[in-house]
Amino acid sequence: MITLSHANRSPVTIQNPYEKLIKSERFRGRIYFEFDKCISCEVCVRVCPIDLPVIYWNSETDKLLLNYDIDFDFVYFVVLALSIAQNNFLSMTEEYELSTYDRHELNYNKISLGRLPMSVIDDYTIRTNSKLPQINNDETLNSIQKNYKLRRLSSDLKQ
Repeated sequence: MITLSHANRSPVTIQNPYEKLIKSERFRGRIYFEFDKCISCEVCVRVCPIDLPVIYWNSETDKLLLNYDIDFDFVYFVVLALSIAQNNFLSMTEEYELSTYDRHELNYNKISLGRLPMSVIDDYTIRTNSKLPQINNDETLNSIQKNYKLRRLSSDLKQ
């Protein structure tokens, strides 16, 4: 019975890289690092199951942070380090496309970790799906959804 309920559903094909899904608020993508908030306590290194973050600090000047590296070739995207990190200097972004031709490009330092990704909404290279109706100010969301379902039903009947 569950299989039959999926038979009438439209396909969910995304034409990557021209179309992208807007991810949920709790999506776990690339790690974002805020250099100014880190206090070099190394708790994130101890909590990480594979000891992945590499912290370089100067012991002579009250643990002054020099560099913070993460090699995304081995990252599991576990939230343990983010949840226990003091001052919330680590967070997750919506960026998930980390593929490269050279594996050494996946070694991110404090500069590349501190760069925020471009938002999907602001990216001019991504086009909107032309089959979806445009939202007008005078229409409500329910009427838009009803019109879209009627159009889809009529196009299915024509075929």
